Amino acid sequence: MTHGNAPASPAPDDARAGGAPSRSTLVVTAHAGDFVWRAGGAIALAAARGEKVTIACLTFGERGESAKAWREGKKLDEIKAIRRDEAERAAAALGAEVRFFDAGDYPLVATAELTDTLVEVYRATQPDVVLTHPTEDPYNGDHPAANRMALEARVLAQAIGYPGEGEIIGAPPVFYFEPHQPEMSGFKPEVLLDITEVWDTKRKAMECLAAQQHLWDYYTDLAVRRGVQLKRNAGPNLGLAHRTMAEAYMRPYPQIAKELA
Repeated sequence: MTHGNAPASPAPDDARAGGAPSRSTLVVTAHAGDFVWRAGGAIALAAARGEKVTIACLTFGERGESAKAWREGKKLDEIKAIRRDEAERAAAALGAEVRFFDAGDYPLVATAELTDTLVEVYRATQPDVVLTHPTEDPYNGDHPAANRMALEARVLAQAIGYPGEGEIIGAPPVFYFEPHQPEMSGFKPEVLLDITEVWDTKRKAMECLAAQQHLWDYYTDLAVRRGVQLKRNAGPNLGLAHRTMAEAYMRPYPQIAKELA
């Protein structure tokens, strides 16, 4: 397996070089569609605030998440091209930059070279927030594999003695986005993010993913359910009608705060 499409480490963001630093979000995702279904709202919100969002897409999901294309008789290279185009259009709709590693899915295998490249991405983007998969998913081993690489690269990117391009990073908070079957993956919605104002943007990005059209309604319904839970936990439950859409996240590391809220 190769990741020849992974880019070289770019120059640091100009806003970080001088003046007020811009915030940066890094999304490490296993497959071409994962970042849209699970974190599209968070990405769109960050982009709408003028923040830089970079998506590190480890694979195109060409083998395990492109059944429709395989049934249509498409070949491997064709399917990769289809999924790449979908992901690029979805990322553009959300306001993010996507970088492809072409590391090969089913299975996604960690390599030293792939980890080195992820370290370079961390150091180049200097993320304030990292979004990635949770540690468990009994239905798809690529997702935990992406999690392990994302966390390992985060630690290595902090080590001044670790070789590689770019400046070392701090310790950005990590948020795990919701897996497809949370009950089977040990996922507990610890953070509910209100994405109502960018829901239409997320839905537009979802509709870029024709290869997985069967998931459009599923993730719309999930956003409605999480929105109901958000309102229930946000204050008095007065039974008032509302249209709230939300995404759920977990935090593997402690929240740092000066007051409880």
